[in-house]
Amino acid sequence: MITLKTMIKEEYKYSDITQRIIGCAMRVHSALGCGFPENIYYRAMAIDMKDEGLNFESEKEVIVYYKNQVVGKRKVDFMVEGVVSVEIKAVSELND
Repeated sequence: MITLKTMIKEEYKYSDITQRIIGCAMRVHSALGCGFPENIYYRAMAIDMKDEGLNFESEKEVIVYYKNQVVGKRKVDFMVEGVVSVEIKAVSELND
């Protein structure tokens, strides 16, 4: 049986944080299922991450670097604990 604990590799950077984020996403999906627009999952994730005790910023603008040069800016849905960016995506069906 594959569990969340077996999916997370402790040697990965920030695995303690990503494990908690993935747990939040799994709880949201289990409770809501599929079929809602992204903003519903976004709000539910914010609630669950708050309940999990994760610190996060919503709609955080981040600077993107390539070879130590700024190549642009973008907004991420959540910046968790100041180090992990989270993007919420919802699709009506999966394609090949």
